[in-house]
Amino acid sequence: MSKPLLVLDVVGLTPRLLPHMPNLSKLGPAVPLDPVLPAVTCSVQSTFLTGEAPAGHGIVGNGWYFRDLGEVFLWRQHNALVGGEKLWHAARRAEPGYTVANVCWWYAMGADVDWTVTPRPIYYADGRKEPDCYTFPPSLHDELTDRLGPFPLFTYWGPTAGIPSSAWIAKAAQQLLADKSPDLTLVYLPHLDYDLQRYGPSDPRAAAAAAELDAVLGPLLEAGRARGATTVALSEYGITQARRPVDVNRLLRAEGLLNVYTQDGMEYLDPWTSRAFAVVDHQIAHVYVRDQQDVALVRKLCAGLAGVGEVLDEAGKAAQGLDHERSGELVLLAEPDAWFTYYYWLDDARAPDFAKLVEIHRKPGYDPAELFLDPAGPGAAKGRAGLALLRKKIGMRYLMSVVGLDAGAKAVRGSHGLRPAADEDGPVWLCDDPSLTPERVAAADVKSLLLRLAGLAG
Repeated sequence: MSKPLLVLDVVGLTPRLLPHMPNLSKLGPAVPLDPVLPAVTCSVQSTFLTGEAPAGHGIVGNGWYFRDLGEVFLWRQHNALVGGEKLWHAARRAEPGYTVANVCWWYAMGADVDWTVTPRPIYYADGRKEPDCYTFPPSLHDELTDRLGPFPLFTYWGPTAGIPSSAWIAKAAQQLLADKSPDLTLVYLPHLDYDLQRYGPSDPRAAAAAAELDAVLGPLLEAGRARGATTVALSEYGITQARRPVDVNRLLRAEGLLNVYTQDGMEYLDPWTSRAFAVVDHQIAHVYVRDQQDVALVRKLCAGLAGVGEVLDEAGKAAQGLDHERSGELVLLAEPDAWFTYYYWLDDARAPDFAKLVEIHRKPGYDPAELFLDPAGPGAAKGRAGLALLRKKIGMRYLMSVVGLDAGAKAVRGSHGLRPAADEDGPVWLCDDPSLTPERVAAADVKSLLLRLAGLAG
């Protein structure tokens, strides 16, 4: 008979933050955790659950260029995108009927687990987007929202991102522990992602965010104890100081390698005809080069761009466990205090309308400027948001255009994606079972460690 497990993915948790988190610190000693490259959510979580590097499970970032579709997609959700044997498959080989609850870990949809909860807005036909969540089984939706209210989507990401979303997730996990008694409960808690990117990890607001999340974690940790579960808290990455945006796509466009097409005066990335373009992801950029004969030129250009620390070719990708067909022909690593923008336009007046929106699915790269109201005119941004909300309430079409462009990028103070230079800035592993306290934990070993804690190791 296995022992129940509660696994908390506390995003951005590092040893520097633990002094502000007494509830979490009681779990046990903080053990350094070595992430994979790229140290971003989807890649690291997939390694935790499969024990493989991105070269094996195929999740080379939070998104990539889908060559067979000719489209860039970030933040997909289908679990079938993740290759390799999942943790629960290994557990069920040892114990048929092993039950699993996934509360907001990524690639939740379609996963063959027993209970699933993940954010999922309602996209109405008139363009409105309203907060909600997806659950499996479907009946779980009303079980949760009747008690907790709707999932607070607009505090999960964007300028108003804050503690309500992580609090809702923690309460949903508590309800599942009490009502369903899963053998394994996976819980994703994103709160530290926000202010550490907005203000940097050394800002007092980072410590305040850690204390705020710790207060939310107290009841969840108690619920785990009441269930008799072994509790593990870990993190995918540490957020480090970074304030230099690097415009790799603008370089490629200026050199005639990246093409755009224009509609209604707005420019859109044209991946079908571009000779080279980058899908950026925090401090990592996959550069897709259409013709092999251009690779040397693109590599030389990117290596000379200020803020680029390293350019990985085929050998470099193989050495880092990133040699997968989804990866770009080249992979750029930023310098430690830099990060990559997705911007490809050369004149902000020609930017597409989605550039000023919180729009994680249409942008061909990650955009941390979405965490801010436009710093170039915060008062005007609030006014535009208020007018948009009014139009929404009376049933009119609206655009919530509140995100700054270059000014927003320059406001960012923290990023991640590289392996940490020092343990105090890197991710951690904590566990309340003192019989298993390794000196270090590799991300690829998390799966086997969890199976041992559950009593299911082969």
